[in-house]
Amino acid sequence: MGNPKAFMTIMRKEAGYRPVDERVYDFSEVEQTLNIEDRKLQASRCMDCGIPFCHWACPLNNKMPEWQDLAYKGKWFDAYKILSTTNDFPEFTGRICPAPCEKSCVLKLHEEPVTIRENEAAVAEQAFLQGFIKPVMPSVRTGKKVAVIGSGPAGLACANRLNHKGHSVTVFEKDEAIGGLLRFGIPDFKLHKQVIDRRLDLMQAEGVAFRTSVNVGIDISAKDLLKEYDAVCIAIGSGVPRNLNVPGRELKGVYFALEFLQMQNRIIAGETIAESAMISAKGKNVLVIGGGDTGSDCVGTSIRQKASSVTQIEILPKPPANKNPDTPWPLYPMVLKTSSSHEEGCVRRWNLDTVKFIGEDGKVTGAEIEEVEWAKDAEGRMTMTRTGKKEVIKAELVLLSMGFVNPVYEGLLQELGVELTQRKNVAIDNAYHTSVDKVFAVGDAAMGASLVVRAIASGRDAAIDIDRFLRK
Repeated sequence: MGNPKAFMTIMRKEAGYRPVDERVYDFSEVEQTLNIEDRKLQASRCMDCGIPFCHWACPLNNKMPEWQDLAYKGKWFDAYKILSTTNDFPEFTGRICPAPCEKSCVLKLHEEPVTIRENEAAVAEQAFLQGFIKPVMPSVRTGKKVAVIGSGPAGLACANRLNHKGHSVTVFEKDEAIGGLLRFGIPDFKLHKQVIDRRLDLMQAEGVAFRTSVNVGIDISAKDLLKEYDAVCIAIGSGVPRNLNVPGRELKGVYFALEFLQMQNRIIAGETIAESAMISAKGKNVLVIGGGDTGSDCVGTSIRQKASSVTQIEILPKPPANKNPDTPWPLYPMVLKTSSSHEEGCVRRWNLDTVKFIGEDGKVTGAEIEEVEWAKDAEGRMTMTRTGKKEVIKAELVLLSMGFVNPVYEGLLQELGVELTQRKNVAIDNAYHTSVDKVFAVGDAAMGASLVVRAIASGRDAAIDIDRFLRK
């Protein structure tokens, strides 16, 4: 702890966002960066607590006090070495993680937590910028082969760790490019795809093989993979979106959020989309159903596509703005979150349930909604009642952003003989080992839809189990 009084003398300073009237005209990253000296000062605010609740709250168990002290001292490579022992991709999480570490920082008690997430991104960027991050080939190859099905954050983390342990890893991806949710689900204004490509180039140079446009179970038999590889890791995500089965769902103009976001990401990547298949918000009243991060991404993307208006509704009640007595420190606070997209112009409403969609000539023109109320029952569970108050929200484009359910490839799992739980996630018998001898599962496929940081942690930990299995 180089500066024991910094937390008292230096205030929290965030890099902030680019001006709204500038950023809404492009898909470049909205978040700015502090200069190096300011960043060092922010890192110096870490108090090196006797009990680091930031470490406790982080799904990756990052060692914040250690690497932040090194960042404060300008020892960027040493900081990166410590950070990368727990986090394979700090340049990703430093941009898109909701930072549970900051919510559990002791300084959060005074609403001045250390800017851990931004500091993390800075450490990774300085390490890349100064040329510290170079390909490191495994000293010895074990002769064991592992197939990883899916190239999202969990699959990439698992592949990266197994490769470093000397196993030969091939990652299979059904889409045309590697990255999964990182590439096709998250907008460029939050995570520029060059950041992903830079890491993939490094992994390839270190020996990881990538095979794109290969749908395992269709293009390649899953059983053949079991014969060819010593272990198979299922990292297929939990990519089936939750549907809204109400009258009018079949109308043109009602889409899942990822259909909309994936198309925009592909357009930015240079893919040509047929006009008949185009999903565009331009000139339309857009209704986003669902109040989470994916819904927020739909808001920002719609605004950049020049929507006439954007409204986001949520069936749950509006959370408190700053502190929530139901989730006290050091727990993650369930409070109102206002994203950069919300700041760009969006009407947000809560306690609204969608009753039906209304349309003309087969196209959606609006949604009928009904107000609901929430209260705790005798057992403390939240129960919903309808008020009978209804209205119609005008919308020519409706985006369903209500979360995800079962894995994408149930057929693949059945072919492998892997059992599914009642929640439609992969059944785990022992750590990340499934009910099939050589088959493991990681990330959302194993635990349900969750955060990118949790997926990376899952992939990292599963690699330990797979390595142990291969070395028996």
